[in-house]
Amino acid sequence: MKLFRNTLLSATMLMGVSAAPAFAQDTAPQAVDDGNAGEIVVTATRRATSLQDVPINISAVGTEQINRQRLDDVRDIGDFTPGLTIVDTGPGSTGSIVLRGLNASDSTAGGASYDNALGVYLGEVPLYYDFKLLDIARVEVLLGPQGTLYGLGTLAGAIRNIPNRPNLDAVEMEVHGRFYGKSQSGDVGIQADGVISIPIIKDHVAFRTSTGYYFDPGFIDYTLLLQEPGVSLPQPSGSVSVTDAAYAANLTRRNDLNFEKTLSSRNQLLVQFSEDLKVNFTYAYQETKTDGGQYNSNGVLGTGRYESASRFIEPVSRRAHLGSMEINANLGGIADLVATTAYTDVRRDAQGDNTDLLLDLDYDYELFPAFSSFNESQSTQKQFNQEIRFVSRHGGPFNWVLGGFYNELKSQRDYREILPNHPFVDITTNPDEVEYASFNRSKVIEKAVFGEGTFRIVPEWQVTAGARYYNYDIDVAGRAVTPLLGDPISPYDLPAAGGADKNSGWVWKFNTSYNFTPDIMLYATYSKGYRIGGPNTVAPCVLPLKPPPFQNVCALPNEVSFGPDTTKNLEVGVRAQLFDRKLTLNLNAYTIDWEGIQVSSATINGIVGITVNGGKAKSEGVEASFQMRPVDGLSIQGTYSYNNARLTEDVPGIIAVNSPAGTYPSSPIQLSALKGDRLPGSTRNSGSLGVTYTTPVADGNLVFDWTGTYRGDVVTRLGWDRAFGDKLPGFVLHRTSFAYETDKYSVSLFANNVFNTYAVASVSNDRSRVGLNDGVRLRYYRRNVINPRTVGIEARIKY
Repeated sequence: MKLFRNTLLSATMLMGVSAAPAFAQDTAPQAVDDGNAGEIVVTATRRATSLQDVPINISAVGTEQINRQRLDDVRDIGDFTPGLTIVDTGPGSTGSIVLRGLNASDSTAGGASYDNALGVYLGEVPLYYDFKLLDIARVEVLLGPQGTLYGLGTLAGAIRNIPNRPNLDAVEMEVHGRFYGKSQSGDVGIQADGVISIPIIKDHVAFRTSTGYYFDPGFIDYTLLLQEPGVSLPQPSGSVSVTDAAYAANLTRRNDLNFEKTLSSRNQLLVQFSEDLKVNFTYAYQETKTDGGQYNSNGVLGTGRYESASRFIEPVSRRAHLGSMEINANLGGIADLVATTAYTDVRRDAQGDNTDLLLDLDYDYELFPAFSSFNESQSTQKQFNQEIRFVSRHGGPFNWVLGGFYNELKSQRDYREILPNHPFVDITTNPDEVEYASFNRSKVIEKAVFGEGTFRIVPEWQVTAGARYYNYDIDVAGRAVTPLLGDPISPYDLPAAGGADKNSGWVWKFNTSYNFTPDIMLYATYSKGYRIGGPNTVAPCVLPLKPPPFQNVCALPNEVSFGPDTTKNLEVGVRAQLFDRKLTLNLNAYTIDWEGIQVSSATINGIVGITVNGGKAKSEGVEASFQMRPVDGLSIQGTYSYNNARLTEDVPGIIAVNSPAGTYPSSPIQLSALKGDRLPGSTRNSGSLGVTYTTPVADGNLVFDWTGTYRGDVVTRLGWDRAFGDKLPGFVLHRTSFAYETDKYSVSLFANNVFNTYAVASVSNDRSRVGLNDGVRLRYYRRNVINPRTVGIEARIKY
């Protein structure tokens, strides 16, 4: 058997539609390389189709590329996908994902655990969670609005992780291990995973399990931890440095706290009653633990590039359960039915240093020399969704997709701020030393019907039109308390305040493509995307507000939730295969108009972060990719993306800063975002260039791979140059591997970030929140840093 080779990097493929049936769509194998351009079979159009034949902007990474580039989760995909910016903010969250610049909120060093601007799927189940790319057939990235083919409507695009399915005919086994060291770390990284697929009843029932354990060593040291909170002095020698004697009496350190410990498992039972009826049951579980963030403190009190000035460790525990059932049925050769029912349960428990928040609010807690504070939070998301989709298989010039979608998302967040041993706390009435506590719960129900039809006018020319109708309802309830000012300790001891919202609307899509020759195609798409509104995780205000000195930390009725935003996307692309398919070239250009932008802001009462709607923006750009095979065994591939995303109108009073900046007492003010302001969080220029050389040796092949990736500069907030934000410099990273591969096993040496480049990928807070408050140095400003050089060895054995 010829060793499979697929070095096609995440090319933006622009192709024509096929009338192939959609049945068992996610089981489609990748095509074996025939010596010409490598191909991947994808199901983005709801039909099992060669990536070369899809008439929308899609990129795909196959199993070979996932393994060779060591792509462990969604955070690793961005380097190889034009138009996609993903910031690795460490194991405490999924990370920040921005497609084509469609983001208006400040950057963060902590990342995000939910974002409905895009859809992230495991198989057919939408779930914004970084499940490991373990036993994954391919990752498909769709750029542009999705909603006429998918249950979950999206504003910017979708990322689909398609797992390998159970094999009904034969036993499959695979064992994989990786050992590596990381600069700035004292530990050894370990990854061990395995896959077993067993046919229980040949041709009818099969079981597949994929389980892995990941220990990624940390490299951020927490050097200024308090020995005894509320007793030890956080800056015992003043606001500039710490003497050895003062350090020994008050502080301690723990190294490599941003480690990752993850257990991931996915289990599938496939029951095939006949070729026309299949049911796949899936249960997936993943748990991740860490003790610190992937950020430094910008030199506060002498801390270095890989050191945090946090006063407390910052543990995070995340876990996700997913259960689903997928039915595939052939309805008399007329259409395929694909019905998916899924339930997911995600929980995140975290603790963080809260001292700087209270310093920034300037409540005079800092007048107590041993003042410190930490927060505790617990967030859960329980999601139930159903999707029913009919896909035509009758053939002929017209084919169609029609579906319905129901999604119910219940969210709960409990939050407390603790003030250890502070004189303002009466320990007899408040034994837990709670300074502030809140809860917020919400339920969002979305319903939609969607579909599209494709008519092939002549064999070379097809036109597609689609539409979606959606409506959603939001219910929000919660309460906040400030026990130091006479409230109960628990927010549950008071009646909850609440609010509700709802909305509905239409989105649409028009697409056409024309094949000038079998190897040259032109396509165009004009589509509308949307993102539903949602609840803000702030307790609603109880009106009328309490008079001073009470602290009203709550959301007014117009701040309880936010509305939807929409995009209109026009895209034109061309794809060509030249020189007997030794060169594959892809190029597209797009313009996106964005209205009702969802952007970060803050409540009037308590200055708590919320999302609001405001303003218009435009995102324009080009994306290109190529793959060249000049001689046998040599493949050269690359990508390039340019994106210009900016506001197109002024938005008054939406950027919160402290005034006067960097001094206390100060008060928050709201600056205006201005027309022309660059949208934050994504790069204008990015690209990759890779070379893979393969030569036969004995029963296998020696494979050398080198890839360089470039991420251009990124601004951290709207109006960064006047709102105390940053423009983070761009950087180039290199990765390489040298492997010996056969059909049965492979062994490789590898290195990531070969030249140990140091770079800041994002920041938390802004530079108006630095400086001194009553002589106390704020440590609020955090700089998220990329992983340092990593060198290791890995092996893979297949049975």
